Amino acid sequence: MTKIIFYLLNIIFIFLYIYPGSLLGFLIYNDILKQPQITSNFIVSSNHLYAFFLLSSLGLIIYSKSTKKIILYLILISIILELFHLFIPNRSFQFSDLFGNIAGVLISIFILILFNTWRKK
Repeated sequence: MTKIIFYLLNIIFIFLYIYPGSLLGFLIYNDILKQPQITSNFIVSSNHLYAFFLLSSLGLIIYSKSTKKIILYLILISIILELFHLFIPNRSFQFSDLFGNIAGVLISIFILILFNTWRKK
């Protein structure tokens, strides 16, 4: 069941990333150009950090036996999905979004490493 949730979350992410505009902005504000903001941005995009932290945490928990493969997948998808914004109308590539994606993945990896280290003791 958790694998299905992970796959569904991947499909939702891909759809939201390749939609020309903000689908969430359209649903909430009736404006595809307005992006809902969970919290204020800091150095990186907080929305992207939270989203990729959630996706990465779930993926790392589910695929704990093939950690290298899932880490590679998560890093690649975080980069590729943001690069798609260079070509999609009404979307824009932003380094703060890209760094938010990558930071979300790296934070979840760091927490997994800490948890595994703590568990071994």
